Parts: sequence; C-alpha cells; structure tokens
Amino acid sequence: MSYTRPAEERPAIIAGDSSTGIALRGPKIALNPAGHFLYHRAMSSPSLRQLDIFAQMVAAGDAARCADTLGIAPEEVLRDMAALELRLGYRLFDDPAGEARLTPAGRKTAQAMTLLTQDAPLEAEREAQPPPSPAPTAPLRDTIILAAPAPVFGHFQDALAAFEAANEDIAIALDLHVHNVRDAAEALAAGRADIAYFYALEEPAGLQSRYGWSEPLSLYAGSGHVLARADAVSRDMLAITPLLAMEPQNGVRGIVDAALTRGRLPFAAPEMESDNMLEIVAALRDGAGCFAAFGPLARDLGRMSGIRRLALEIPLPAVEIRQAVGPHAAAKPAVEALAEFLFL
Repeated sequence: MSYTRPAEERPAIIAGDSSTGIALRGPKIALNPAGHFLYHRAMSSPSLRQLDIFAQMVAAGDAARCADTLGIAPEEVLRDMAALELRLGYRLFDDPAGEARLTPAGRKTAQAMTLLTQDAPLEAEREAQPPPSPAPTAPLRDTIILAAPAPVFGHFQDALAAFEAANEDIAIALDLHVHNVRDAAEALAAGRADIAYFYALEEPAGLQSRYGWSEPLSLYAGSGHVLARADAVSRDMLAITPLLAMEPQNGVRGIVDAALTRGRLPFAAPEMESDNMLEIVAALRDGAGCFAAFGPLARDLGRMSGIRRLALEIPLPAVEIRQAVGPHAAAKPAVEALAEFLFL
C-alpha cells in the first residue's frame, strides 16, 4: 500500500505514541486534514479520498458520526475503509461498524496522517505560528527510520514492536513511500532512511542489498470467467483477455508490469485502471478480465468468494523483497542490530 504522494511533497514519517511502540516525532495536532484533503464525491484519486475518510473516521470515533460529518452514508464510509485496508495489506480498525477501535497499525497510520498535515500547512497557519523553538541538543532516544512498502510494514509490525520493547533507548519511525530500488537508493543516500525494503525481480545493480523473501505473482479472475474454469491457461488465452490494473502512479504497479513483461505475457494496455480495490474486485466478479497481484493482496483475493486464481501453464516471476542499509549504518550499531533482527 499504498498512497502515492505527489512528487513535490516530502515523504511523511509515521510516528506514534507509547501505546503503539513507535515514538512520536513532532507535536500532537488535531487529526483533521480536511484543510488539505477536501472530501467530495468527485475527488479523482481514491487514495486521497480514502485517506481523508480514514482521518475523519478517527476524529469522529465511529462510522456513523464520520458519515454525518461528511454528508455521506455510513455504508460508503465502511466501503472505503475496506478498500483502503485491502490496499494497505493490514487492518486499520477493530469492529469498524461499531466502536471502530484503531488497531496498532491503524494508530501508526493515523499518526502518519497527522504529520501529513504538518508537511503542507496552509498559509494562514504558517503566519499564525510562533517562531520555532530551538532544537534540543540531544534527543532522548535514538531514532531509526525504516522505509518500506505498506504491506512489508504489515509483515514486520510485530517484530518492530518487539525490538522497541527490548531497546527502550531506540525509537523507530516509518516511511511507507519506498517501493523500488530507485526509491530506496534515494532515501538512503539522502539520509531519509537508515534501512529500506523494496520490491525487485532480481538483485539490482548500483545498490548493495540482500534478499529477504519472495512473493509469488498470480493472476485472478471472477469464478465464472472462462479462464477461471480452465485446467490450464496459456499465453494465447491471456492474449485475448482484458487486464485490470492499479493506476500508473501506484508504487506497486511498476513491479507488477515488470514481472508480467518478464513472464512474456501478451497483455494489451489495461482495460481498467483503479486504486480502489473494491472496484477491481467487483469488475473481476463481473467477468471484466484478470488482475495480477502478490503478497497480502493476493492472499486476500484468493480467500474471496467469486474470485479464483488462474492455473497458468507457465509460472510468473516472483517478486523479491530486498533489504538495504544506509551508508552510515556501521556508525549506528542500533541500525545494524535492527537490520539483523528483522531477518530472524
């Protein structure tokens, strides 16, 4: 997952409080980004719309009050939250239709939204702000910044909490906007990350990294689709099948396209592009085509009624999850310790 931030914005750092195992970086402010993400039904980006509804739901406390604030139906709020959770690869709320308690991962995501509002304050807010206080001469805790795609964070969230519990002098901050080797290299070189996880199809040149694990790439279609009923699906059969895909700017789209190309699958341009996974699921169930996925999203699709994984004659390339550390890691023993701990 994942929210694709426009190029001109700085990466948000997810921070939390003692209840999440992640140290808060920066002052607490009201979780209400409506001044920056104004909800309306015609908002073109489902990523921004879903993130804004998520922030409003956290502020409101439950789906009914959130819907009343936004002027939409509670069912629409719950539908957008389900779509966002599907894309992120982890749950944001326990009992979203009831008390809507944030999960630990949901709290961290909420803190990311808080700092996102700090990234781009309104001009009036800038003028009203007093001069910044001098930075402290020494932080109370050393901070390690871990950059990773959202589904990889979901994979590690328990390990990160355990590491902080065992190392009270260490705080971990998260940047969820790294997806490929270029993102990782830039974040590490600029000091925006100490450890970076990224997607690749093989060991990349130009950035020293090590293999973490692989996620198989699979194709899915509605259970009523002719390919879903086939015992074996060939390239020729796929050549006449429409492809559904995430939007081009989505961080996952690039690695999926590269894997399909390497697998020599003869798809034309996608018939449908959407970051709203519920729209993708509905289109699959309607027989609109097939969709490629890996990781938590693929596992979720495989468990859904009306969706089936295609039995391909030829295997697709697996997506590797690789780890790289920054050039100054040797001077920060805690960075090396966390990098090794995540491999246990």
